[in-house]
Amino acid sequence: MKVLSGLDMVSRRLPPGLRGRRIGLLCHSSSISSDYRHATEIFGDNEECTLAALFGPQHGLHGQTQDNMIEWEGSTDPFLGIPVRSLYGQHRKPTPEMLDGLEAFVADLQDVGARLYTYIWTVKHCMEACTEAGIPVYILDRPNPIGRIQVDGPILQEEYFTFVGGASIPLCHRMTMGEMALWIREKHMPGCELHIIRAEGWKRNSLYNETGLPWVLPSPNMPTQQTAVVYPGTVLAEALNISEGRGTVIPFELIGAPWIDGRNLLLEMRSRKLPGCEFRMHDFIPTFNKYAGEYCRGIQIHVTEPPLFRPVATALHLFDAIIRTSPADSLKFNPPPYEYEYRLLPFDILSGDDRMREVLTNGLSLSDEISRWEVSAESFKSDFSQMALYED
Repeated sequence: MKVLSGLDMVSRRLPPGLRGRRIGLLCHSSSISSDYRHATEIFGDNEECTLAALFGPQHGLHGQTQDNMIEWEGSTDPFLGIPVRSLYGQHRKPTPEMLDGLEAFVADLQDVGARLYTYIWTVKHCMEACTEAGIPVYILDRPNPIGRIQVDGPILQEEYFTFVGGASIPLCHRMTMGEMALWIREKHMPGCELHIIRAEGWKRNSLYNETGLPWVLPSPNMPTQQTAVVYPGTVLAEALNISEGRGTVIPFELIGAPWIDGRNLLLEMRSRKLPGCEFRMHDFIPTFNKYAGEYCRGIQIHVTEPPLFRPVATALHLFDAIIRTSPADSLKFNPPPYEYEYRLLPFDILSGDDRMREVLTNGLSLSDEISRWEVSAESFKSDFSQMALYED
């Protein structure tokens, strides 16, 4: 499969609406073309437009900041001599001063297929600010790297909207950045002048390694496509007192804690015969984040059949198995704050509502919870089919 990203398409021919315009560019480390040129280079060298300002999301313009709520501040780009604006510091929404003088706003960010990945919500803030300023928004679309993984997990309820979720979509959604932007405009921002530069040659029922596009980790703890496959489920461990493998070379594939009984956990998970994956005992010592320097007992998830694998359902079973094989009250839900939310529980804003937490806390039926997601997903799929840009 030969795929061209939205950036590739723009590098071949600049859209008429960007010609002669002063452009603000939201980008990060993964904003590269198929020949490894960065978006700043492509727009900076294009004489048909003027690159006037750069904007960066969480983790910085070059992926330099490691963890959640580690802010960075703007500067001046030493090569282009233009301002670099941080949207993960004092401001997460562009101010009128940041947009002053811009005639178009371009976003080129690599998403990973999980609703709680913050880049789309930075885009949402930018769409809102640009709508208020009368500036058109252009999304340079990229493949969803886990498009083959089926829709999974709860749909986010509006009362749980935060910076890790600002639209009622499932945790694992199969949408691209461009399609999510279309959803946001349709549901929340009809006045936004939005243009999607499609990725050419991509079909949804694929994985990133089939696209032929180079993989550049879009955030410091998203090193590989395999990470992205498990991430929509195991990222929920960020809201628990267990390690999600940060501080190792395979974050989110490893789950553990000093108090976990790795052998019994492995046997319990194998007995559940979950589709599309296998489990293996794997202990580790994180170099940073939770339990840094401590010996953690746990397991690694190996995805063997991606079309059958359900990352969120697997994580739900994993957390339930940890509860059942560990000393009483060992597993705990972390309190706020989390990603600038100081009231709601982190697990609830990540999962989508408080029901998954209640199921785990009270030992309720996992199959009933998973069935709840499946019922609500049908309505989502029907709505999404009306704005989908790509075939399966």
